[in-house]
Amino acid sequence: METIGKSVYRKEAPDKVTGAAKYTADVQKPGMLHAKLVISPYAHARIKDIDISEARKMPGVRAVLTGQPTPLVGEEIRDRPPIAFGKVRYHGEPAAVVVADTPVQAQAAAERIRIAYEPLPVVNSPADALRKDAPLIHENLEQYEKGVMTYAEPNTNIASRIRIRKGDAAKGFSESDVIVENRISFAPSDHAAMETRCCVAEISADGTVTIITSSQAPFMAKKIISAAFGVEIGKIVVHAPLVGGAYGGKSSVQWEIIGYLASKAVGGRPVKLDYTREEDLLTAPVHIGLDATVKLGCSKDGKLLAAEMVYLFDSGAYADKSPNLNRAGAVDCTGPYHIDHVSCDSLSVYTNHPYPSAFRGFAHSEVLFAFERTMDMLAAKLQMDPLALRRRNAIAPGHTTPTQVLLNTSNVGNLPRCLERLQELMNWEEGALIRLSDRKVRAKGISCIWKTSTIEPDASSGAVLLANPDGSINLISGVVEIGTGTKTVLAQMLAEKLRMDVSRIHVKMEVDTQTTPEHWKTVASRGTFMAGRAVLAAAEDLIRQLKDIASRVLRCSPDDLEVGGERVFLRDDPKTGISIKDIAYGYTYPNGNAIGGQIIGRGNYILRHLTCLDPETGAGVPGPEWTVGAQGVVVEYDRRDHTYQILKAVSVIDIGNVLNAKAARGQVIGAMSMGLSFGGRETFEIDRNGIVLNPQLRTYRPLRFGEHPEYIVDFVETPQLDAPYGARGVGEHGLLGMPAALANALSLASGTDLNRLPLTPEFIWRTKRGTSHDSV
Repeated sequence: METIGKSVYRKEAPDKVTGAAKYTADVQKPGMLHAKLVISPYAHARIKDIDISEARKMPGVRAVLTGQPTPLVGEEIRDRPPIAFGKVRYHGEPAAVVVADTPVQAQAAAERIRIAYEPLPVVNSPADALRKDAPLIHENLEQYEKGVMTYAEPNTNIASRIRIRKGDAAKGFSESDVIVENRISFAPSDHAAMETRCCVAEISADGTVTIITSSQAPFMAKKIISAAFGVEIGKIVVHAPLVGGAYGGKSSVQWEIIGYLASKAVGGRPVKLDYTREEDLLTAPVHIGLDATVKLGCSKDGKLLAAEMVYLFDSGAYADKSPNLNRAGAVDCTGPYHIDHVSCDSLSVYTNHPYPSAFRGFAHSEVLFAFERTMDMLAAKLQMDPLALRRRNAIAPGHTTPTQVLLNTSNVGNLPRCLERLQELMNWEEGALIRLSDRKVRAKGISCIWKTSTIEPDASSGAVLLANPDGSINLISGVVEIGTGTKTVLAQMLAEKLRMDVSRIHVKMEVDTQTTPEHWKTVASRGTFMAGRAVLAAAEDLIRQLKDIASRVLRCSPDDLEVGGERVFLRDDPKTGISIKDIAYGYTYPNGNAIGGQIIGRGNYILRHLTCLDPETGAGVPGPEWTVGAQGVVVEYDRRDHTYQILKAVSVIDIGNVLNAKAARGQVIGAMSMGLSFGGRETFEIDRNGIVLNPQLRTYRPLRFGEHPEYIVDFVETPQLDAPYGARGVGEHGLLGMPAALANALSLASGTDLNRLPLTPEFIWRTKRGTSHDSV
């Protein structure tokens, strides 16, 4: 291939490296006003009174908004007032909004608003939320409008429950020779994207709503605002320019709704809402937390026979995407292993924490941490090599998933080969634990990964191609450029299909929902797969039209023609042909007659054969394929003070086919660094009153420059037959096994089972002492 597989520079790179790139916060409009939030200092409290009189008197103030009983918004359950009404349910929830001429004036007025709260009992973990005496976060759960695959349980704090039942778990455990059970937990954390959430909303005189937003899901923002406020959907136009990092955190719809309400309150004038870093950490949707129990049974030789899991996902104060998350965790609940007998209950549970959006990996790094830690504990009990145990049980073609999908070489790839390559790259044969001195050891930990994409069965993607008079092509897709380089890969696909130079493909970066064909959401590692199929379909349409016009000029059948090198030519006589530029806008004969017109190719793609899950057994087809891989971490650990250094992180992933070599490697390395940061550093420190104690980057601490290990990335290529050029999604997969691999390495190094994240030296010390935060 001429373009596929090559390391092509990203199309938006020149603008980004020169500073010319424009993001939402760069938008300035004539007469633009500014909104500031008043956020709750409590995690759970009744709103007794709101005094906005002083705020209204402040200079420059145009409007002050407080909560209303309706409408309620939310993606899977409509349970959230855009601005808190009646009570607040999490620390950081918007309780009022001020609109003023300048950001300084809006902030000054916001500080004059006086809200009287009556504190209520706080639910501080999913496990606590399930206690019989736990206060209800939502007393009217049964009255809320819900999605078709959301199974809420009224009069409880359970927003949704997914059951997976495959085989007979009780029978599997009765036949098992060795059984282990493990409990893990971690609190919510954040995405910490460089760009904070931001939007500009405006309502024109004819009622058209225009929103510019830092979003991964502009079409979803359009749908939710239309459904909640009764605005004609054709009159809502959402623009998504370049996004400065998202990682799932900008797939929820929150700030756009507040921006819309703010503009409406000032007669439709443009209003900018730009979250501060503290608001971005506290108010905006976060990375979900988890309490989990995993029980595994196997034969004496390590063959897994039964698995029983309970996953309690921390839905926070509102459901939003958590019913999707707990469903995603359920469908891949066992990790990439063949187990005949499986029982899993995966719950989305309301608490008084900030509510979750998607996070890179969409529940998979979370459940894999629980499952892969338990696999290492099982290996220790068996006195079996952890890598050998995983190889013994690796998922393969002919096996079935927990939801009973039959796998083949196209839809699952080659996990055993990934393990073989990981073994080589980690020099596994030298041993997993090596003593370096009286104080220090070097330890290795591994994990296996897999992920399917549990998106809506009717999710679709479209693409439009416009031929230019010079023979170049404009490519328009609804994929949002969030830093993944997906639109460059789409250009590579088109260049390969048309056999032309990729520099002659011009890509529109900004998404405009009025003129851009819809792409469901830029999430789930589906951009390359879905939009790629749409682009290839549009290319076929473009080629058909080119051949049609050229055949009339060259007086031959379209079937005799080929397209390449910006020409249409005879297959058996390539010298006879015509340039695309001469027919891109039609063709004019010498006598003046003209045919055709601008050539516009269109294509779309919708995932096929996906189904809803059976509510009793979980049987069904949740996604199109499973990307598999194996990962490892090498640490140097000090047994005296429990500090450690991550020396090396390794990923081997069956990517199907590499489309852009450097971009693929960069995606995996970026995800690996996030996984190590999630596993080793990042968490919200939440006190017993539900208050987040570290809402700044000084105290919420991702990995910093200079703290990264050596990253090693390799790919196995088992093409997915229905994917564009055989490629599987890989945007998330580098993250998935990193927390588990790190925990497995440190558990071995410390001689202690470490089943809580993040893996800080203090936590390791407390675990070895058998103490907790509450007891010290």
